[in-house]
Parts: sequence; structure tokens; C-alpha cells
Amino acid sequence: MTQARRHGGDHYHWPIRRFSNRVAGPGARARLRAATHVAASSAVLPVLVVSVIVLVDLVGGSGMIWLPLLAAGPALAATTNGPSGVLGVGLLAVVLGTALGIRDGVPWHELVVVLSALAAVTLASALASALRGRREKVLAAVRSVAEAAQHALLKPVPATVGPFQTAVRYSAAAAEARIGGDLYALVPTPYGVRLIVGDVRGKGLPAVGTAALVVGIFREAAYDEPDLLTVVDRIERSLARNLGSDDFVTVVVAGYPREGRLEVVNCGHAPPLLVRDGDVAPVDPTHPTPPLGLRALTGEAPALQVLPFTDGDQLLLYTDGVTEARDHNRDFYPLAKGLERHLTDNPGRTLTALHDELLTHVGGDLHDDAALLLLRKPTAAEVAAVPEAASHTPGSSRSVPPHARSSAEDTGRSTDPATA
Repeated sequence: MTQARRHGGDHYHWPIRRFSNRVAGPGARARLRAATHVAASSAVLPVLVVSVIVLVDLVGGSGMIWLPLLAAGPALAATTNGPSGVLGVGLLAVVLGTALGIRDGVPWHELVVVLSALAAVTLASALASALRGRREKVLAAVRSVAEAAQHALLKPVPATVGPFQTAVRYSAAAAEARIGGDLYALVPTPYGVRLIVGDVRGKGLPAVGTAALVVGIFREAAYDEPDLLTVVDRIERSLARNLGSDDFVTVVVAGYPREGRLEVVNCGHAPPLLVRDGDVAPVDPTHPTPPLGLRALTGEAPALQVLPFTDGDQLLLYTDGVTEARDHNRDFYPLAKGLERHLTDNPGRTLTALHDELLTHVGGDLHDDAALLLLRKPTAAEVAAVPEAASHTPGSSRSVPPHARSSAEDTGRSTDPATA
């Protein structure tokens, strides 16, 4: 077992991954990507290259020196255009090359060799363009499947669950994959609202499979088991049967069994942040335990931690993709201070501001999966402020604070990794 790392306070958790450094600012990077996309998504650049070569030959009258460079036109077109576009640029290059060769008095046998090479490059580029188009279609299909898998694994969290306002922001490090090794779930049960946030060791498909296993077991056990520790035990037993010897999952499991009582079980994960009266403090585990999947090595069983959780309180759960994000000075992102700066009574707006600041901190691109889940208990005044008609709308079983409706829109967008 590696030694745990300290993050911000006197708490420890088992680290999983690290962030890489990004130097460029997000604004400059965005402008560069936009300019590159505009230049690469049209046939203007290949035609421009051919035109410049022709102009140089006309001005210099150098004969055979510049004609072979006409092959750069169709070769460049293959990176951005379809086969027809490549053939069009190649035909233009052949016609102009023939005219220039005749004008400059190039020997016929030399001109034939150059034009034959130009035609061969054009055909090869057209084939490469066709293969690229097929790969792009396959990638688009894979992305759509990954997005569907993401919605099945990490279901969108509504703006209100039970007595709470909620919001989620999730970003996968592999943007093409849409999903990663971080996990979250929040479900209403006969024993109160229960939630989990976790981080799987590793990346790629094995991590996604483990995350799916943990979320599936949690959703079933959370609804069946009255004791929160029993829910954690069921996840541990399943992981013991399915994980390798070096694999593990750090998680925080929480439950709200009755008014004013919050139960927390922390298994090697970063401590949640509790917000009360504007103050932000980490919920350090009173009895630190190893991540799930490693209990057999230590023999330590998790302990239940009970906290008061009353009107106006908020709880932020997160993964190490947030706290281990580094800026160009290699400094970690100060999550607790960021939460203090952006704290509002609307969880969706709070997490949007936090997520935007996180991206600015790292320079625009996350290199690790990152998940944020914020829970807030509305005050009695906020609940009472809801019009009586809204609380008795058919199909509605609870009052919803007015600002929670706008949070629903924010939360709905945030749970999609493609936009988060």
C-alpha cells in the first residue's frame, strides 16, 4: 500500500492518478483550435498551396524545379476533404503542371515522369481520404454508443431528490470516450436518500467496467438494505470476487435516514466538504479505512460517521481529478477556497462556477476524470415560499424551492460528459 497523500487539511486518502501540466491559457487555446478548424475544414488551403507554387514558377521561370511540389496540394487535401475533393485538387495540379512544363520548355520525357508521380500521389491521397472517412464514421458510431453507455451508467441527477437540491458535474479525461473511471449515483430509498461518489484505480475500459459494477451493486443494495454499512459490505464482497489483486475503488457512501441526520462511510476517498453558515470544512473520517477491494489485506472494516445536517447545509462530494488538478506552477486546485468563492443557494450554479474555474486553473483541458456532486438542504422559508399550487400539482409529491427549477436545467446539462 502506498502512503496516502495530504490534500489541503489534515486528512488523507489513497491517490489514484495525477494531472499533467497545461501552460497555454484556455482563451488562446480555443482561438488556436478555432483557427485550425476553419483552415482545415475547407478546400481553400490545398488550392492555395497549388496556386502559390504556380505563381512562384511563373515569376521565377525555373522549369522543373517547382513542378514536383504540386503534389503537396492533393496530399494536403487528403487530410480534410473527401476523395472527390482530392481528385479535384489533383486534376487541377496536373493541368497546371502540364501548362507550366510546356511553357518552360521542359523535355517531354521529364514532364511525363513528373505528371505520372503527381497522378500517383493524387490516387494514393484519394484512397487515404476514403479510409479516413470510414474511420471517422466508425469513431462517430463508437462515440454515440459511449454516450448511451454513459447515460446508462451515470444517470442524470434531477434538481431535487427527496428533501434535497442536487447538482452534478462530470468530465471524463478522454473526451472521445465520454466516460471514465469516476462514478456517482444518488437514489431515493425506503431508508432515505443515499448517494455514492467514487474513483476506480486505472483508466480505460477496465475502469469503466468496475465503475459500472460498483454503481449497479450500490443501486440495488441501497434500496434493499436498511443499514448503510451493509450496503458498503455488499459492494466490498462483490469487488473481492471480481477485482484483480492490485485493483481498488475509493468511495464515499452517504445516507439521510431521517431529518437532521447524515450518515457517511469513507473508504479511502477524499473527505467531503461540509458547508454550514457559509463555512467550508472537510468531513475527515474518524476511523480511516482502506479503499474497497483491499479490506482483505488490512482487515479493517469501515465505520459509520454520523453528522448533523440541517436546513441550509450543503455537502460536496468529489473525486481526486478535482483536487489534484495542477496549474502551470504545479499548484493544486484549492477546492475548499473555490467553493467559498462561488457558494450560492443554487447547487447547479455553484458547480458551474467551480467547474469553469477548474478548467481555467488547468489551462483548459482535464487530464483526469473529475466528478462533483453537491447536495443542499433547503431552508423552511424556501420551502414555504413555493406557491401552494406548485406543491399540489398532479404527480408532484414534494415542494420545490423556486430556484431549484433553474438548477434542474443546469444539472441536466452537467451530467452529460460531452458538455460538462
